[in-house]
Amino acid sequence: MSTSAQPVTAQPVTARPVTVRPVTVEHHREPLGIGQESPRLSWVVDTDVPGWVQRAHEIEVSDPDHPGEPLRTGRVDGCEQVLVPWPAAPLGSRERRSVRVRVWGQEGGPTAWSAPTVLETGLLDAGLWSSRMVAPALPPTGEGGEPAVLLRGEADVRGGVVRARLRATAHGVMTLHLNGAPVGEDVLHPGWTSYATRLRYSTWDVTDLVREGRNALGAHLADGWWRGHLGFAGLRDVYGATTAALVQLEVEHADGTRTVVGTDASWRSTLGPVTRADLYMGETFDARRRLEGWSTPGFDDAGWDAVTVEPFDTSTLVAPDGPPVRRQGVVRAVAITTSPSGRTIVDFGQNLVGRLRLHVPAGEPGRVVTLRHAEVLEHGELGVRPLRAARATDEVVLDGREFTWEPEFTLHGFRYAEVDGWPGGLTADSLEAVVVHTDLRRLGEFECSDPLLTRLHENVLWSMRGNFVDVPTDCPQRDERLGWTGDLQVFAPTAAYLYDTAGMLTGWLADLAADQHPDGNVPVYVPWADVDPDLPPLGAEAGWGDAATVVPWTVYERSGDAGVLRRQWGSMTAWVDALSSRAGHALDFASGGFSFGDWLDAAAPDDQPWAARLPWQAVATAYLARSAQIVRDAAGVLGETAAQQRYGDLADRVAARYRTEYVTPSGRAAFPSQTAYALGLAFGLLRPDQRERAGELLAEQVAADGYHVGSGFLGTPLVCDALADTGNGATAWRLLLQTQCPSWLYPVTMGATTIWERWNSMLPDGSINPGTMTSFNHYALGAVADFLHRRVGGLAPAAPGYRRLRVAPLPHPALTRARTAHETPYGRAAASWTLDGGEFTLEVTVPPSTEADVHLPDGSDPVTVAAGVHRFTCTVTEGVAAEAPAAFAGA
Repeated sequence: MSTSAQPVTAQPVTARPVTVRPVTVEHHREPLGIGQESPRLSWVVDTDVPGWVQRAHEIEVSDPDHPGEPLRTGRVDGCEQVLVPWPAAPLGSRERRSVRVRVWGQEGGPTAWSAPTVLETGLLDAGLWSSRMVAPALPPTGEGGEPAVLLRGEADVRGGVVRARLRATAHGVMTLHLNGAPVGEDVLHPGWTSYATRLRYSTWDVTDLVREGRNALGAHLADGWWRGHLGFAGLRDVYGATTAALVQLEVEHADGTRTVVGTDASWRSTLGPVTRADLYMGETFDARRRLEGWSTPGFDDAGWDAVTVEPFDTSTLVAPDGPPVRRQGVVRAVAITTSPSGRTIVDFGQNLVGRLRLHVPAGEPGRVVTLRHAEVLEHGELGVRPLRAARATDEVVLDGREFTWEPEFTLHGFRYAEVDGWPGGLTADSLEAVVVHTDLRRLGEFECSDPLLTRLHENVLWSMRGNFVDVPTDCPQRDERLGWTGDLQVFAPTAAYLYDTAGMLTGWLADLAADQHPDGNVPVYVPWADVDPDLPPLGAEAGWGDAATVVPWTVYERSGDAGVLRRQWGSMTAWVDALSSRAGHALDFASGGFSFGDWLDAAAPDDQPWAARLPWQAVATAYLARSAQIVRDAAGVLGETAAQQRYGDLADRVAARYRTEYVTPSGRAAFPSQTAYALGLAFGLLRPDQRERAGELLAEQVAADGYHVGSGFLGTPLVCDALADTGNGATAWRLLLQTQCPSWLYPVTMGATTIWERWNSMLPDGSINPGTMTSFNHYALGAVADFLHRRVGGLAPAAPGYRRLRVAPLPHPALTRARTAHETPYGRAAASWTLDGGEFTLEVTVPPSTEADVHLPDGSDPVTVAAGVHRFTCTVTEGVAAEAPAAFAGA
C-alpha cells in the first residue's frame, strides 16, 4: 500500500484579501435586548492563504448614539478570537455599543476593520419594569382547549421619536401588535422555561411602528405550556389557573427623555376569533368573530372586560440566551388521495412539526373545515392511535369571505392531514405545511453515495428540527412533548454539529439547574412539572440526570465556551454527588428501586421498555464514572484543583467497581450485551489489557445478534465507536448498513422521513406497533449521526471549539464517496473522500488559525496540516477500508 508522502495543498491562483466577518456577541444571532453586561465577542476570518494564523487583534467599541473617541484596545497579541472577554466597562440597562475588530496575520499590517455590529442590552435592572402583569377575564374551562384572549391598551407618545423598543413576556403564549401591525416573527413567545425562577422576555425594535400621538398596543394571548394540557396524564393548569401578559413600550426622544408605557389596570380584554387554542388539542378559528382594527388607536373597547393586575416578581425575568421559535419555511403537498373510508388525505411527503396554512375560498358562513393530523397512515387511514390523548385537530369556521389562515398557538407533528368540510375542490394550492422550530443557525451537513445512509442523516435532521422547539423535547406529536434529559444527553453531540445550539442549550441548562432538587438530583425532564402522578418514584436517574454534566461539556467541546462550565459548575458537581449517594459507600447501587436503564433495548418486550439485557445498576455505575470524569476534566479547565483531584479519584474508584462487578479479568461482560461492552469501552472503564478482548467480544455479540442493533437509548450511540476504536470497523459497518429490523436503516426502507422512537414503531405489514408508546419522531436513536460525521465523514474536534481538528474517515467498499462539513467557530471545515477500487482520495478544508491531524485509513502515520485545502491519496485493501486500527481510537 502507498500513501502520498506529503499532502497536496491547493494554492489559490489569486489570494483574496484577508477579511473579518462582523463580530458576534455571546451566542446571540441578534444582539438586541441581551442580558449580559460584559458580553464576550467572537469573529471569523475569511482567507484562502494557506497556513494563515491570526497573530493579534484590535477591538474598537464605540457609542453609536454619542459620537466621540471610541475605545480601542490597541494591538493585542495572540490567536484568541472565540468568546473574547468584553474589553470595555460593563454595560448598564438599555445601553448600545458598536463593535468592530481587525486582525494581524503572520506578516504585514492589519486587515480592514470588520463591518460594525451594534449590540444593545435589555433591562439588566429589574426595577426598570414599570408595567404590570395583567390577567384577562376568562370563561370556565372546557375540555378541548381554551379560547385565546385579546388584550389592548392605548397611550400617548410625544414627537421627536428616536428609538422605540417593545419588551414583553407572558404566562402563556402570545403574539403582539402595535398600531394594527404584528410585532416580530416569534412563534409561541415567550416559550417554556422554569417559570417560577426564569421567565424569559424578549425585545423588539418597533421604531418604525410608533407614531406621534395616540398609540395602541395589543396582545393575543393563549394558554401554551403555562395553562394548557401538558404531559401524558391529561393535566392542565399546571403552572397557573389564568394567563397573563406583561408588555412595556419604551420610546426615546430627541431631547433625551424616555416615554415608558404598557400593561396596567387601564387595559381591557375580550374573547376573540380563536375560540380554542391548545398545544396538544389544536386550535379553532371562527372567522365570523374577527374584530377588525382591534389593535389600532381609537378602537371602541367599551364593551370589553377590565383586566386584573397580578402580583409578579420582575426579578425572575431573564433575557434570551438563544434565538426564538420562528417559521422556517413551507412544505408543499405531494399528493391528495381518498382513504378507504372515503376521507380526504393530504400527504406532504415529510414528517414535520408545524401547522397548516390554508387559503380558504369563500364558503357559506358557519361551514366548519376540520383538519386532523398524524405522522403515518395505517392501512390507508390516518394513524392517530400513537397521539394518545392529543387530538391534534384544528378547525376553521367560515364567514363567507376568502382568507388565508394559519394557527397561532398550536403545533402538530405530522406528515398527513385529513381535511373535512372544504368548500369546493381541494387542491395542492389550497394549503401548505409551515415548518416551525427554534431559529437555529445551520452548521453541519453530511451525504454519501449510499442513498439509505444519506436519507438516515436527513431523517435525523428533520427529527431535530421537530423537537428543538424552544425546549429539546422527546417527541412533538403525542400527549407528552417533554424535555427528557436522557434523550438530549445522547443526542447533544449530533445536535451541536448540525446547528448552533450553544445559546438555546445554555438557557435550557439554566432551567435544569433551577429545577434541580436540593439533594442534587436532576429531574428526568426539564423544565420540570409534576404532570404524571403515576410516574414511579425516581432516585438519581443515570443517563438522564447525566445531562447535567454531558450537555455542558458538549457545549464546551463543540463551541469552545468554557463559561458554560463555570455557570453550570454547581449543578454538575451536585448531580455527581447525588448519583454517587444513590450508589452508596460501596458504589454498588444496592438500594434497588426502579431505573430507566438502557431504555428501549431492542430485546425488551414492547410493553416493558425498561427490561434491558444489562441491569440498570451496571448502566448507572458506568454513567457515574463518566460524569465523574467530565467533572474532573471541567475542574481542570476552571482551575478547581481540589475538585479535580476529588472527582478524578471518584472516577477511578467507580471504574474499578465496574471492572470488579461487571467484567471478568479478561474483559468479558458479566451480562453479555452490546451495551455492556460499549459502555466499558467508550467510557474508558477497562484496563488496556482488557480492551482488545472486550472489542472482540463486542464484535462477536453483534454477530450473535445477527448484525442487528441490540441496545437501547443509552447504549446505541456508543456501539459503532466502540467497535471502530478496537479495530472492528467491519462489524460497525455491517451493523450500520443492516436493513432488517432492528436497525437504523429498517425505518428508512419503510419510508420513514424522521427517526422513530422504537426500532419497530411500524411493522413490516404497515401496522403501527401495538404498544401504547410509539412515536415516529424521536431523535434519541438518531445520535448515530455523530458517528456519521466523525467516523464516516471523518471530521471531529480535537480541541475545544475545533481549534484543532481530527480527520479520520472510516471508509467501506460499499461506499464510493462521503463528505461532511461543519461551520466551526473559526470558519468552515470539511472532509470529503472517494474510494475507487483500492484508491482512496481525501480532501480536507482546514479553517484559518486552526490545524488538523489527518489519519488515513491505510495505517500510515498521521499528518498535521495547517489552514487551507489539502488532498491525500493512499491505497487500501478491502479489509483495511472496513477497519480502524486501534492506534486511531478515540475520535
